[in-house]
Amino acid sequence: MKSKARKSISLWLVIIGFVVIGCSSEYSPKPKGYNRFVLPEHEYQHLPDTFPFNFEYSKHAKLLRDTSWISERYWVEIYYPELKADINLTYKVIANQDSLKEYLDDAYFLTAKHQIKASAIDETITVTPNGKTVVYAELDGQVPSQFQFFSTDSTKNFFRGALYFNTEVQNDSLRPAIEYVKVDIVHMMNSFQWKESLQ
Repeated sequence: MKSKARKSISLWLVIIGFVVIGCSSEYSPKPKGYNRFVLPEHEYQHLPDTFPFNFEYSKHAKLLRDTSWISERYWVEIYYPELKADINLTYKVIANQDSLKEYLDDAYFLTAKHQIKASAIDETITVTPNGKTVVYAELDGQVPSQFQFFSTDSTKNFFRGALYFNTEVQNDSLRPAIEYVKVDIVHMMNSFQWKESLQ
């Protein structure tokens, strides 16, 4: 009988010990971790010859036809399967100054649509080594498109692009991937050329 009582007392002492130890330590929740991106070295390839423009795009991306219902002949997507990132590219022929104004208005409108969720929109106008003027818009906050851009020769051609990520991950967690693709976009526009022979 005494051994049963001792076992019972020992069991209660162990339980009480766990309770005391468990209550004395403070609980601190672990912060949410960021996604780990394996980002390869930047490598580039030329766009096929069938377009009225040329540029270099990432070897880690796939060139796809735009399949949206409003797509036009030279609209394409540069898709990064590993990052679930997509650069949507559109091209328009400028018929006259009214159409140029329309395309410019559309480009600014499509960027401004994100103002509701954007904490900031930083616009930069640059001239590439090839002498092309490019307008970049970088959007901060939980926006669907984090980087947009366009270029035009003002008389014949208008080219626009927007970066999207097809994921539920928050943009602050996506920051390394966004910065990675931005480098590729800037390289693309620095290597960009109109092909007069295909006009």
